[in-house]
Amino acid sequence: MKIGVVGCAGRMGQMLVREIAATAGCTLAGGTERVGGPALGKDLGLLAGIDALGVAAIDDAVALFAQSDAVIDFTSPESTERHAALAAQSQTALIVGTTGLNPAQQAAIATAATHTPIVQSPNMSLGVNLLLALVEQVAGALGDDFDIDILEMHHRNKVDAPSGTALGLGRAAAAGRKVALEDVWQKVRDGHTGARPRGEIGFATLRGGDVIGDHVVMFAGDGERVELTHKASGRQIYAKGAVRAALWARDKSPGLYSMKDVLGL
Repeated sequence: MKIGVVGCAGRMGQMLVREIAATAGCTLAGGTERVGGPALGKDLGLLAGIDALGVAAIDDAVALFAQSDAVIDFTSPESTERHAALAAQSQTALIVGTTGLNPAQQAAIATAATHTPIVQSPNMSLGVNLLLALVEQVAGALGDDFDIDILEMHHRNKVDAPSGTALGLGRAAAAGRKVALEDVWQKVRDGHTGARPRGEIGFATLRGGDVIGDHVVMFAGDGERVELTHKASGRQIYAKGAVRAALWARDKSPGLYSMKDVLGL
């Protein structure tokens, strides 16, 4: 399977190049970087710190989608929206790990998914997707007698908050309770807030240092508390999950899929 990488010279892009090169059943189709970027024309293997692969970085996303069976995207919401349109036009599978998309951008991805398979997840790791399934199950079992709060911490340079994974965990909890997250979430608490409303799902965001990603979902009831935790110690887990999703998406019908589908959860 020929897999392309957009943003191939970035930290995540380099990890994806290494993972594709090391995974049986797939080959690197190519990679793109921004127009005028210093990586253009350089071998993707050398950029990723491995042996040369004979594939150079380009700035033509249209060409990349045309020559790929699947493209993996961990870029920005604006770029991902454009890439979704290209995936639909070329009927190339798209794997989306980008977070922080607004409703219009998410709607654009859903529209593109009517023409090609798209796998989208706020977090591509196996552990986090198992956590999502557990959170939905626990939230449904405990009901709103238990308050739910989601604590997340990431490195100081992360630009969106709460994290996409934290919001995904919130949606899993809301699904377990059969409510819409937007109807019950509380992203910020400040000042004299009064008593907590029943059924509220709260978020707390921490930023600092080089933390890759810590997430804790707390179910607090009278006399007891249940905590489900995931801590990432390396980013390669996201690359492994994304490549696995790309391989899974081959020959799938158009549609918007998640890592739950990929992992059969």
